[in-house]
Amino acid sequence: QVQLVESGGGLVQPGGSMRLSCAASRSIASIYAMGWYRQAPGKQREWVATVTSGGSTNYADSVKGRFTASRDNAKNTVYLQMNSLKPEDTAVYYCNAAIGVGGSWGQGTQVTVSS
Repeated sequence: QVQLVESGGGLVQPGGSMRLSCAASRSIASIYAMGWYRQAPGKQREWVATVTSGGSTNYADSVKGRFTASRDNAKNTVYLQMNSLKPEDTAVYYCNAAIGVGGSWGQGTQVTVSS
């Protein structure tokens, strides 16, 4: 297993940008897929983006073209750059490492997009 800690959330105005970080307790170089998910109030957790060990990325349609996922294996850290933020992006954002049954999850970081 691996422990994950997200950071970088907060309050941002619509149209603004924010970068989330996810620091892992050990090397993530051997973890094929690292993902970002989010959960808005009253809604189920949804997948946002995945970045593979080779740097390939996939995104949910709702964030495609606005969000960019990346990883720095040397720093054991995964990032989510979020641009052109919308109020509907408001949620708790979680990092996930696709290892073991169900993977490993961080505690989440709140992102609020509001004027």
